[in-house]
Amino acid sequence: MAEKEGGIVKKGHEEGMKMAASILAEFELPLGLLPLAEVVEVGFARSTGYMWIVQKKKVEHTFKMVSKLVSYDSDITGYVEKKRIKKLKGVKAKELMLWPPVSEIIVDDPPTGKIHFKSLAGITKTFPVEAFAAGQ
Repeated sequence: MAEKEGGIVKKGHEEGMKMAASILAEFELPLGLLPLAEVVEVGFARSTGYMWIVQKKKVEHTFKMVSKLVSYDSDITGYVEKKRIKKLKGVKAKELMLWPPVSEIIVDDPPTGKIHFKSLAGITKTFPVEAFAAGQ
């Protein structure tokens, strides 16, 4: 894949988690945004902003502060830039009985304390950014 060209790859859970956390921190995104488990590989191509994550299996996580159940597929991809992940694939948030895919995540700039999750269906949900801090 052309978007992976020149990318840095870390294999294994511990190294992959460190890299994912450093990418989130560098681009001013909440550190708890990607509660991953059994990471196989994390990659990032700085020239394109393309990030990919491979886990052994799908993970579901409830962000307790906002009572939101989110599903993370075994393959997650997206384009990272300051306070934003675009063209996100592999993440879904439960809404009533449906699981619409989350296509974009944006943290307000200048900071307002809000984070927005957009789906391809045109639905945008806004939450306090602290709900997605590490350990939430």
